[in-house]
This record gives sequence, structure tokens and C-alpha cells, in this order.
Amino acid sequence: MTTDTIRRHHVNQAGQAHPPMVFAHGFGCDQQMWRFVAPAFEATHRVVLFDHIGCGKSDLSSYDGMRHSRLEGYAEDVVALFDALDLRDVVFVGHSVSAMIGVLAAIARPERFAQLVLVGPSPRYLNDPDAGYVGGFERADIDGLIDLMDSNQLGWADCLAPVVMGAGSTEALTDELKASFCAADPYINRRFAMATFLGDNRADLPRLTVPTLILQCAHDAIAPCAVGDYMHAHMPGSRLRVLDVAGHCPHLTHPQVTIDALRAAVAGG
Repeated sequence: MTTDTIRRHHVNQAGQAHPPMVFAHGFGCDQQMWRFVAPAFEATHRVVLFDHIGCGKSDLSSYDGMRHSRLEGYAEDVVALFDALDLRDVVFVGHSVSAMIGVLAAIARPERFAQLVLVGPSPRYLNDPDAGYVGGFERADIDGLIDLMDSNQLGWADCLAPVVMGAGSTEALTDELKASFCAADPYINRRFAMATFLGDNRADLPRLTVPTLILQCAHDAIAPCAVGDYMHAHMPGSRLRVLDVAGHCPHLTHPQVTIDALRAAVAGG
């Protein structure tokens, strides 16, 4: 079972030092998106990279339509992976949707975690005017994206990738993200998009007891600053650091800035 779990997630490890750092990728991506950042920690940590089921080089046959229709299913996968690798005192670095997956995993098994670092997190992407919550998207925006995923595989990637990467991103990085979007199984990708963009985990935030750093990009169309402020206000003991960069993927567009922020986080700064 342990070997199967590791294989299913195409786990790659480097370094032997303690504590371990686990890097988790965002929607439509895979572990390669951490290639500019993760190696910087191999001398000081046990670095663990993996692909969520249905992404990258994970075992697609392990995808469960019911289990993976909600972020809780992905969080269960993370917990199972930690158990399989016997990871303790983990510094979990989760990007985008993996931020909330990490929060849910840490709520379920806090004893496995030392710290969460959430890069561009959002507990809800949809605006909720009745609650005064700004998530950044209207329901029509998300419905339009999902409809486009059904009708035009290339078109939705062409639309979403530049928004995710943000102003100033290189054409090469934007093209890489488009290719990553298009490489995933269309059915699984659509289901993951629904779990990501239609979920609401705001009520889970106060339940988190693990120390958490929120890394918020100053100009992020996917998770605007109002979202980072909301999370910080509703997560006891959390810290918020705003990176003066544009886009939703600072680990790709501004890797050194991201490395410096992560080093400060693990050093307690």
C-alpha cells in the first residue's frame, strides 16, 4: 500500500535534512512548476514533490469521480501520502487550490504538520455580496469557463493562462501553462475545475491550528488582495506577507522572490 501510494502520485524526493518540505501544485499543473524553487531547499530539507491524482504523471486509473469531486478527497490523498512517507513536522507549501487542500489536510491531521505556506490561496473564488466577500469572480465567469472547457479545449487554455500568469510574464511561461492545461485529461480537468472554482471553504479557516503564512501577490487577478486579507482575518495565528509582484504563479515568474519568502518563513521570519 505504501509503495502504491508513492507510485500513484509520481513522488520525487531530494535531500535528507529535517524537516521535510512538501511542494503541492495548482490546478492544471504538476510538480514541474516548482522546478525553479524546490531545489533551493534540498541542502536544508527533505524536499518532496508529487502530482495530484489526475495531474502530471500521476496514475490516472486511481482517479475516483466521487472522491475527487471535492477538495476533501485531494486532502485525504495528501494525508495518505504523508503516512506512506512517514512525514512529520512538514512544511507544506501549497499553491493556489493546493493551499486549501493543505488547510483541509492539516485540519484532519495537524500532528503531521509544522507549518503551512499558502501561495496565492483562496477559500472561495466566487463573490458573495450578501456576506461582503470579494472572491474575484462572478458565477457567470466560472460557468463560462467550464462551458468553454467542454466546447473548446484550446480556447479555454488560451483565455485562462495569460490571466493566471499576469502582466510581465514571458511568452514561454504562458505557453508552458497553456500546454499544461491542455495535457490533462479533459474530463478530470473539468471536474477539478469545478471542485476548485465552485468550492467554499471559508468555514474551515477558523478550524486550522497549524501556524500558517499567506503569501499574497500584490497584483493577482485569480486571488486578489481582498482574499488574502480575508484569510488572514479568519485564520487564528496566521501571518500575511504581500509580494510586490504580478500574477498568480510567483514560483514561476519571480522564483527568487518566492525562495526568499520561503526561507524567511522556515526561519521563523
